[in-house]
Amino acid sequence: MNIEDFFNEKNVVDLSFYNFRNAITAAYYASREFKVLQVNDNFRKFFPILGNVTNVYFPDVLEQLGIPGTQIDDFVKGIDENGSVLIPQVHIQIDDEDRVYSLLSARTKDPAFSYLNGVQGQFVDRTQEWSLRREREELLEQKIRDQELIAEKTLQLESLAKRLAKYLSPQIYQNIFSGDQELQDTYVRKNLTIFFSDIVQFTDLSDTLEPEKLAMVMNSYLSEMTTVALDCGGTIDKFIGDAIVVFFGDPDSQGEKNDALACIEMALQMQKRVEELQDHWKQQGVSNGLRVRSGITTGYCTVGNFGSNQRMDYTVLGSPVNLAARLQSISDPDQILIAESTQALVGDQIKCTLFDEIQPKGFARPPGRGLGAANSCFCSLSPARGSDTLRTHPERQFRTFHCRAGGVPEQARYGIGRFTYRRHSILFQ
Repeated sequence: MNIEDFFNEKNVVDLSFYNFRNAITAAYYASREFKVLQVNDNFRKFFPILGNVTNVYFPDVLEQLGIPGTQIDDFVKGIDENGSVLIPQVHIQIDDEDRVYSLLSARTKDPAFSYLNGVQGQFVDRTQEWSLRREREELLEQKIRDQELIAEKTLQLESLAKRLAKYLSPQIYQNIFSGDQELQDTYVRKNLTIFFSDIVQFTDLSDTLEPEKLAMVMNSYLSEMTTVALDCGGTIDKFIGDAIVVFFGDPDSQGEKNDALACIEMALQMQKRVEELQDHWKQQGVSNGLRVRSGITTGYCTVGNFGSNQRMDYTVLGSPVNLAARLQSISDPDQILIAESTQALVGDQIKCTLFDEIQPKGFARPPGRGLGAANSCFCSLSPARGSDTLRTHPERQFRTFHCRAGGVPEQARYGIGRFTYRRHSILFQ
Protein backbone atom coordinates (compact mmCIF):
# COMPACT_ATOMS: atom_id res chain seq x y z
CA MET A 1 0.00 0.00 0.00
CA ASN A 2 1.33 3.47 -0.93
CA ILE A 3 1.31 6.45 1.35
CA GLU A 4 -0.95 8.36 -0.98
CA ASP A 5 -3.71 5.81 -0.25
CA PHE A 6 -4.00 7.23 3.28
CA PHE A 7 -4.78 10.77 2.06
CA ASN A 8 -7.60 12.37 0.19
CA GLU A 9 -6.42 13.31 -3.29
CA LYS A 10 -8.43 16.54 -3.48
CA ASN A 11 -7.21 17.70 -0.07
CA VAL A 12 -3.59 17.01 -0.96
CA VAL A 13 -3.91 18.86 -4.27
CA ASP A 14 -5.59 21.78 -2.50
CA LEU A 15 -2.88 21.83 0.13
CA SER A 16 -0.07 21.76 -2.46
CA PHE A 17 -1.68 24.70 -4.24
CA TYR A 18 -2.10 26.68 -1.03
CA ASN A 19 0.90 28.97 -1.62
CA PHE A 20 -0.57 30.13 -4.95
CA ARG A 21 -4.07 30.94 -3.73
CA ASN A 22 -3.15 34.44 -2.57
CA ALA A 23 -0.43 35.06 -5.14
CA ILE A 24 -0.60 38.26 -7.18
CA THR A 25 -0.14 36.18 -10.30
CA ALA A 26 -2.75 34.13 -12.14
CA ALA A 27 -1.72 30.60 -11.06
CA TYR A 28 -2.98 27.25 -12.20
CA TYR A 29 -2.27 23.56 -11.65
CA ALA A 30 -3.00 20.87 -14.26
CA SER A 31 -2.51 17.16 -14.58
CA ARG A 32 0.20 15.57 -16.67
CA GLU A 33 -2.34 15.55 -19.52
CA PHE A 34 -2.86 19.35 -19.13
CA LYS A 35 -6.29 19.05 -17.57
CA VAL A 36 -6.77 22.04 -15.26
CA LEU A 37 -7.33 21.00 -11.63
CA GLN A 38 -6.81 24.23 -9.70
CA VAL A 39 -6.76 27.99 -10.37
CA ASN A 40 -6.42 30.83 -7.87
CA ASP A 41 -8.67 33.85 -7.45
CA ASN A 42 -6.42 36.10 -9.55
CA PHE A 43 -6.70 33.65 -12.44
CA ARG A 44 -10.47 34.14 -12.41
CA LYS A 45 -10.02 37.89 -11.91
CA PHE A 46 -7.57 38.23 -14.75
CA PHE A 47 -9.59 36.14 -17.17
CA PRO A 48 -13.28 36.53 -16.28
CA ILE A 49 -14.28 35.45 -19.76
CA LEU A 50 -13.12 31.94 -18.98
CA GLY A 51 -15.58 31.35 -16.16
CA ASN A 52 -15.02 27.97 -14.49
CA VAL A 53 -11.95 26.41 -16.09
CA THR A 54 -11.50 23.29 -13.96
CA ASN A 55 -11.29 19.97 -15.80
CA VAL A 56 -10.56 21.84 -19.03
CA TYR A 57 -7.65 21.10 -21.36
CA PHE A 58 -5.18 23.92 -20.69
CA PRO A 59 -4.11 24.46 -24.34
CA ASP A 60 -7.84 25.03 -25.05
CA VAL A 61 -7.81 27.70 -22.35
CA LEU A 62 -4.88 29.38 -24.09
CA GLU A 63 -6.72 29.24 -27.40
CA GLN A 64 -9.84 30.76 -25.81
CA LEU A 65 -7.67 33.61 -24.49
CA GLY A 66 -6.70 34.38 -28.09
CA ILE A 67 -3.12 33.22 -27.85
CA PRO A 68 -1.71 32.39 -31.32
CA GLY A 69 -1.45 28.72 -32.22
CA THR A 70 2.33 28.96 -32.63
CA GLN A 71 2.74 30.02 -29.02
CA ILE A 72 0.40 27.23 -27.86
CA ASP A 73 2.50 24.71 -29.78
CA ASP A 74 5.67 26.15 -28.24
CA PHE A 75 4.10 25.79 -24.81
CA VAL A 76 3.21 22.11 -25.24
CA LYS A 77 6.54 21.31 -26.89
CA GLY A 78 8.52 23.07 -24.15
CA ILE A 79 6.72 21.17 -21.38
CA ASP A 80 7.07 17.78 -23.11
CA GLU A 81 10.71 18.16 -24.16
CA ASN A 82 12.22 20.37 -21.48
CA GLY A 83 9.87 20.02 -18.58
CA SER A 84 9.40 23.78 -18.43
CA VAL A 85 8.60 26.71 -20.66
CA LEU A 86 8.71 30.50 -20.55
CA ILE A 87 6.73 32.58 -22.99
CA PRO A 88 7.87 36.14 -22.20
CA GLN A 89 5.19 38.02 -24.12
CA VAL A 90 1.60 36.90 -24.44
CA HIS A 91 -0.89 39.48 -25.69
CA ILE A 92 -4.44 38.95 -24.49
CA GLN A 93 -7.43 41.18 -25.26
CA ILE A 94 -9.53 41.75 -22.15
CA ASP A 95 -12.43 44.21 -22.30
CA ASP A 96 -11.00 45.74 -25.51
CA GLU A 97 -7.69 46.33 -23.76
CA ASP A 98 -4.46 44.77 -24.93
CA ARG A 99 -2.75 43.32 -21.89
CA VAL A 100 0.64 41.64 -21.84
CA TYR A 101 1.54 38.63 -19.72
CA SER A 102 4.44 36.27 -19.42
CA LEU A 103 3.61 32.58 -18.95
CA LEU A 104 5.89 30.43 -16.81
CA SER A 105 5.06 26.70 -16.50
CA ALA A 106 6.89 23.59 -15.38
CA ARG A 107 6.20 19.92 -14.66
CA THR A 108 6.01 18.99 -10.98
CA LYS A 109 7.31 15.70 -9.60
CA ASP A 110 6.48 14.06 -6.28
CA PRO A 111 7.55 10.42 -5.65
CA ALA A 112 5.05 10.00 -2.77
CA PHE A 113 1.94 11.40 -4.40
CA SER A 114 1.45 10.52 -8.05
CA TYR A 115 -1.43 12.98 -8.44
CA LEU A 116 0.99 15.80 -7.67
CA ASN A 117 2.92 14.95 -10.81
CA GLY A 118 1.45 17.49 -13.20
CA VAL A 119 1.99 20.96 -14.64
CA GLN A 120 2.03 24.08 -12.54
CA GLY A 121 2.37 27.62 -13.83
CA GLN A 122 1.32 31.22 -13.61
CA PHE A 123 0.57 34.24 -15.74
CA VAL A 124 2.51 37.35 -14.65
CA ASP A 125 0.90 40.65 -15.66
CA ARG A 126 3.56 42.62 -17.53
CA THR A 127 1.24 45.20 -19.04
CA GLN A 128 2.66 48.20 -17.22
CA GLU A 129 6.22 46.99 -17.68
CA TRP A 130 5.72 46.46 -21.39
CA SER A 131 3.96 49.79 -21.67
CA LEU A 132 6.97 51.52 -20.14
CA ARG A 133 9.28 49.51 -22.34
CA ARG A 134 7.27 50.42 -25.41
CA GLU A 135 7.36 54.08 -24.44
CA ARG A 136 11.09 53.86 -23.95
CA GLU A 137 11.52 52.14 -27.31
CA GLU A 138 9.35 54.77 -28.95
CA LEU A 139 11.45 57.48 -27.33
CA LEU A 140 14.61 55.77 -28.53
CA GLU A 141 13.18 55.41 -32.02
CA GLN A 142 12.12 59.04 -31.96
CA LYS A 143 15.58 60.01 -30.77
CA ILE A 144 17.13 58.04 -33.61
CA ARG A 145 14.75 59.70 -36.08
CA ASP A 146 15.58 63.09 -34.59
CA GLN A 147 19.30 62.37 -34.84
CA GLU A 148 18.89 61.29 -38.45
CA LEU A 149 16.85 64.41 -39.13
CA ILE A 150 19.44 66.58 -37.41
CA ALA A 151 22.23 64.89 -39.39
CA GLU A 152 20.28 65.43 -42.60
CA LYS A 153 19.58 69.08 -41.76
CA THR A 154 23.22 69.55 -40.77
CA LEU A 155 24.34 68.24 -44.14
CA GLN A 156 21.84 70.53 -45.82
CA LEU A 157 23.10 73.50 -43.80
CA GLU A 158 26.71 72.61 -44.57
CA SER A 159 25.84 72.38 -48.24
CA LEU A 160 23.97 75.68 -48.02
CA ALA A 161 26.87 77.29 -46.18
CA LYS A 162 29.29 76.12 -48.87
CA ARG A 163 27.05 77.58 -51.55
CA LEU A 164 26.63 80.81 -49.59
CA ALA A 165 30.40 81.06 -49.23
CA LYS A 166 30.58 81.60 -52.99
CA TYR A 167 28.34 84.64 -52.68
CA LEU A 168 30.11 86.25 -49.73
CA SER A 169 33.58 87.55 -49.14
CA PRO A 170 35.40 85.13 -46.77
CA GLN A 171 35.79 87.83 -44.12
CA ILE A 172 32.05 88.55 -44.14
CA TYR A 173 31.21 84.85 -44.28
CA GLN A 174 33.41 84.21 -41.25
CA ASN A 175 31.76 86.98 -39.26
CA ILE A 176 28.29 85.68 -40.08
CA PHE A 177 28.86 82.00 -39.35
CA SER A 178 31.24 82.33 -36.44
CA GLY A 179 28.66 84.21 -34.41
CA ASP A 180 31.23 86.82 -33.41
CA GLN A 181 29.07 89.60 -34.75
CA GLU A 182 25.33 89.82 -35.02
CA LEU A 183 23.79 90.92 -38.28
CA GLN A 184 22.22 94.19 -37.24
CA ASP A 185 21.80 97.71 -38.54
CA THR A 186 25.17 99.06 -37.43
CA TYR A 187 27.21 101.26 -39.69
CA VAL A 188 30.68 102.78 -39.28
CA ARG A 189 32.84 105.22 -41.17
CA LYS A 190 36.32 103.99 -41.97
CA ASN A 191 39.21 105.15 -44.05
CA LEU A 192 39.28 102.46 -46.74
CA THR A 193 41.20 101.91 -49.96
CA ILE A 194 38.84 101.08 -52.81
CA PHE A 195 39.71 99.19 -55.98
CA PHE A 196 37.56 99.19 -59.10
CA SER A 197 38.40 97.34 -62.33
CA ASP A 198 36.65 96.75 -65.63
CA ILE A 199 37.32 94.81 -68.84
CA VAL A 200 37.84 96.97 -71.92
CA GLN A 201 35.11 96.53 -74.58
CA PHE A 202 33.36 93.83 -72.60
CA THR A 203 30.02 94.63 -74.24
CA ASP A 204 31.42 93.72 -77.66
CA LEU A 205 32.88 90.56 -76.20
CA SER A 206 29.57 89.50 -74.63
CA ASP A 207 27.77 90.08 -77.95
CA THR A 208 30.18 87.99 -80.01
CA LEU A 209 30.87 84.96 -77.81
CA GLU A 210 28.50 82.07 -77.36
CA PRO A 211 26.93 81.98 -73.86
CA GLU A 212 28.92 78.91 -72.85
CA LYS A 213 32.21 80.39 -74.04
CA LEU A 214 31.41 83.72 -72.41
CA ALA A 215 30.62 82.00 -69.11
CA MET A 216 33.84 79.99 -69.28
CA VAL A 217 35.96 83.08 -69.95
CA MET A 218 34.26 85.25 -67.33
CA ASN A 219 34.27 82.57 -64.66
CA SER A 220 37.97 81.89 -65.18
CA TYR A 221 38.75 85.63 -65.12
CA LEU A 222 36.72 86.34 -62.00
CA SER A 223 38.04 83.22 -60.26
CA GLU A 224 41.65 84.21 -60.89
CA MET A 225 41.08 87.79 -59.80
CA THR A 226 39.22 86.61 -56.70
CA THR A 227 42.14 84.39 -55.72
CA VAL A 228 44.54 87.32 -56.01
CA ALA A 229 42.23 89.63 -54.04
CA LEU A 230 41.75 87.18 -51.19
CA ASP A 231 45.43 86.32 -51.04
CA CYS A 232 46.24 90.00 -50.64
CA GLY A 233 43.67 90.40 -47.85
CA GLY A 234 41.04 92.31 -49.78
CA THR A 235 37.31 92.17 -49.11
CA ILE A 236 35.41 91.51 -52.32
CA ASP A 237 32.46 93.86 -52.35
CA LYS A 238 30.74 92.70 -55.51
CA PHE A 239 30.96 91.73 -59.16
CA ILE A 240 29.05 94.06 -61.47
CA GLY A 241 29.07 92.13 -64.70
CA ASP A 242 32.75 92.18 -65.61
CA ALA A 243 33.59 94.88 -63.04
CA ILE A 244 35.21 93.98 -59.72
CA VAL A 245 34.94 96.07 -56.55
CA VAL A 246 37.35 95.29 -53.69
CA PHE A 247 38.10 97.29 -50.55
CA PHE A 248 40.83 97.11 -47.95
CA GLY A 249 40.46 98.12 -44.30
CA ASP A 250 37.29 96.30 -43.25
CA PRO A 251 36.43 94.07 -41.50
CA ASP A 252 40.15 93.55 -40.89
CA SER A 253 42.73 96.30 -41.27
CA GLN A 254 46.53 96.37 -41.17
CA GLY A 255 46.54 100.15 -40.92
CA GLU A 256 45.67 102.72 -43.55
CA LYS A 257 49.09 102.70 -45.18
CA ASN A 258 49.42 98.94 -45.24
CA ASP A 259 45.88 98.60 -46.60
CA ALA A 260 46.74 100.98 -49.45
CA LEU A 261 49.97 99.13 -50.24
CA ALA A 262 48.14 95.80 -50.18
CA CYS A 263 45.55 97.16 -52.62
CA ILE A 264 48.26 98.33 -55.04
CA GLU A 265 50.02 95.00 -54.66
CA MET A 266 46.78 93.25 -55.56
CA ALA A 267 46.22 95.42 -58.61
CA LEU A 268 49.73 94.67 -59.92
CA GLN A 269 49.31 90.95 -59.31
CA MET A 270 46.00 91.05 -61.17
CA GLN A 271 47.69 92.68 -64.14
CA LYS A 272 50.37 90.05 -64.13
CA ARG A 273 47.85 87.21 -63.92
CA VAL A 274 45.76 88.68 -66.75
CA GLU A 275 48.88 88.80 -68.92
CA GLU A 276 49.68 85.17 -68.10
CA LEU A 277 46.20 84.00 -69.11
CA GLN A 278 45.98 85.77 -72.47
CA ASP A 279 46.84 82.66 -74.49
CA HIS A 280 44.25 80.63 -72.62
CA TRP A 281 41.49 83.14 -73.30
CA LYS A 282 42.44 83.46 -76.94
CA GLN A 283 41.98 79.71 -77.28
CA GLN A 284 38.48 80.17 -75.85
CA GLY A 285 37.57 82.61 -78.64
CA VAL A 286 38.69 85.98 -77.25
CA SER A 287 40.75 86.90 -80.30
CA ASN A 288 42.33 90.04 -78.85
CA GLY A 289 42.59 88.74 -75.30
CA LEU A 290 41.36 90.65 -72.26
CA ARG A 291 42.54 94.10 -71.31
CA VAL A 292 41.65 95.60 -67.95
CA ARG A 293 41.44 99.13 -66.58
CA SER A 294 41.80 99.78 -62.85
CA GLY A 295 41.28 102.65 -60.42
CA ILE A 296 42.27 102.98 -56.76
CA THR A 297 41.45 105.63 -54.21
CA THR A 298 41.48 106.03 -50.43
CA GLY A 299 38.94 107.86 -48.30
CA TYR A 300 36.32 107.68 -45.62
CA CYS A 301 33.37 105.45 -46.48
CA THR A 302 30.32 104.20 -44.65
CA VAL A 303 30.47 100.42 -44.35
CA GLY A 304 27.78 98.06 -43.08
CA ASN A 305 24.71 96.05 -44.01
CA PHE A 306 22.52 97.85 -46.54
CA GLY A 307 19.39 96.60 -48.20
CA SER A 308 15.83 95.60 -47.45
CA ASN A 309 14.10 93.18 -45.11
CA GLN A 310 14.26 90.61 -47.91
CA ARG A 311 17.89 91.02 -48.94
CA MET A 312 20.93 92.57 -47.30
CA ASP A 313 24.33 93.40 -48.71
CA TYR A 314 27.50 94.17 -46.75
CA THR A 315 29.02 96.98 -48.78
CA VAL A 316 30.61 100.42 -48.73
CA LEU A 317 29.08 103.76 -49.68
CA GLY A 318 30.73 107.10 -50.25
CA SER A 319 32.57 109.37 -52.63
CA PRO A 320 35.75 107.22 -52.69
CA VAL A 321 33.76 104.37 -54.22
CA ASN A 322 32.47 106.62 -56.98
CA LEU A 323 35.90 108.11 -57.51
CA ALA A 324 37.52 104.69 -57.93
CA ALA A 325 34.95 103.91 -60.62
CA ARG A 326 35.67 107.24 -62.35
CA LEU A 327 39.42 106.63 -62.30
CA GLN A 328 38.91 103.20 -63.80
CA SER A 329 36.78 104.64 -66.57
CA ILE A 330 39.45 107.17 -67.68
CA SER A 331 42.48 104.93 -67.36
CA ASP A 332 44.04 103.35 -70.41
CA PRO A 333 43.87 99.58 -70.98
CA ASP A 334 46.31 97.69 -68.74
CA GLN A 335 46.76 100.83 -66.65
CA ILE A 336 46.15 101.50 -62.95
CA LEU A 337 45.24 105.01 -61.81
CA ILE A 338 45.51 105.93 -58.13
CA ALA A 339 44.15 109.05 -56.46
CA GLU A 340 46.27 111.55 -54.56
CA SER A 341 44.75 110.32 -51.30
CA THR A 342 46.24 106.89 -51.94
CA GLN A 343 49.55 108.30 -53.23
CA ALA A 344 49.92 110.29 -50.01
CA LEU A 345 49.93 107.03 -48.04
CA VAL A 346 52.31 105.05 -50.25
CA GLY A 347 54.53 107.81 -51.68
CA ASP A 348 57.46 106.96 -49.42
CA GLN A 349 57.36 103.37 -50.64
CA ILE A 350 56.40 103.87 -54.29
CA LYS A 351 57.57 106.62 -56.62
CA CYS A 352 54.63 108.05 -58.52
CA THR A 353 54.34 110.45 -61.45
CA LEU A 354 51.57 113.00 -61.83
CA PHE A 355 49.11 111.79 -64.40
CA ASP A 356 46.57 114.57 -64.58
CA GLU A 357 44.25 116.80 -62.64
CA ILE A 358 40.72 115.90 -63.55
CA GLN A 359 37.15 116.89 -62.79
CA PRO A 360 35.29 113.56 -62.42
CA LYS A 361 31.60 113.50 -63.14
CA GLY A 362 29.58 113.95 -59.98
CA PHE A 363 32.30 115.88 -58.10
CA ALA A 364 31.98 119.65 -57.62
CA ARG A 365 35.76 120.16 -57.55
CA PRO A 366 38.89 118.13 -58.08
CA PRO A 367 38.92 115.39 -55.42
CA GLY A 368 42.28 115.42 -53.69
CA ARG A 369 43.07 114.93 -50.04
CA GLY A 370 39.90 115.29 -48.07
CA LEU A 371 37.97 115.10 -51.36
CA GLY A 372 38.30 118.74 -52.19
CA ALA A 373 41.89 120.01 -52.07
CA ALA A 374 43.25 122.01 -54.95
CA ASN A 375 46.06 120.84 -57.25
CA SER A 376 44.87 117.22 -56.95
CA CYS A 377 47.17 114.72 -58.56
CA PHE A 378 46.51 111.24 -59.91
CA CYS A 379 49.28 108.74 -60.43
CA SER A 380 49.58 106.14 -63.13
CA LEU A 381 50.94 102.67 -62.30
CA SER A 382 51.67 100.01 -64.88
CA PRO A 383 54.30 97.24 -64.87
CA ALA A 384 57.22 97.63 -67.28
CA ARG A 385 57.17 95.22 -70.18
CA GLY A 386 59.79 92.51 -69.82
CA SER A 387 60.50 93.44 -66.20
CA ASP A 388 61.26 90.93 -63.50
CA THR A 389 57.97 90.93 -61.61
CA LEU A 390 56.45 89.47 -58.49
CA ARG A 391 59.06 87.01 -57.30
CA THR A 392 58.45 85.62 -53.84
CA HIS A 393 61.24 85.92 -51.32
CA PRO A 394 61.25 84.42 -47.79
CA GLU A 395 62.94 87.50 -46.30
CA ARG A 396 59.66 89.43 -46.91
CA GLN A 397 61.25 92.24 -48.96
CA PHE A 398 58.90 94.37 -50.99
CA ARG A 399 59.73 95.64 -54.51
CA THR A 400 62.41 97.64 -56.28
CA PHE A 401 60.80 100.46 -58.21
CA HIS A 402 62.18 102.73 -60.86
CA CYS A 403 60.49 105.74 -62.35
CA ARG A 404 61.31 108.96 -64.11
CA ALA A 405 60.60 111.23 -61.16
CA GLY A 406 63.07 111.44 -58.30
CA GLY A 407 62.80 112.60 -54.75
CA VAL A 408 62.51 109.39 -52.73
CA PRO A 409 64.84 106.42 -52.41
CA GLU A 410 64.57 104.12 -55.37
CA GLN A 411 64.51 101.02 -53.17
CA ALA A 412 62.03 100.45 -50.36
CA ARG A 413 61.36 97.41 -48.25
CA TYR A 414 57.94 96.49 -47.04
CA GLY A 415 56.34 93.22 -45.87
CA ILE A 416 52.58 92.73 -45.93
CA GLY A 417 50.17 89.91 -45.19
CA ARG A 418 50.97 86.53 -46.60
CA PHE A 419 52.55 87.84 -49.81
CA THR A 420 56.09 89.11 -50.04
CA TYR A 421 58.01 90.03 -53.12
CA ARG A 422 61.64 90.75 -53.77
CA ARG A 423 61.55 92.79 -56.89
CA HIS A 424 59.00 94.56 -59.04
CA SER A 425 59.86 97.02 -61.80
CA ILE A 426 57.23 99.62 -62.62
CA LEU A 427 57.11 102.18 -65.41
CA PHE A 428 55.10 105.28 -64.59
CA GLN A 429 53.56 107.05 -67.50
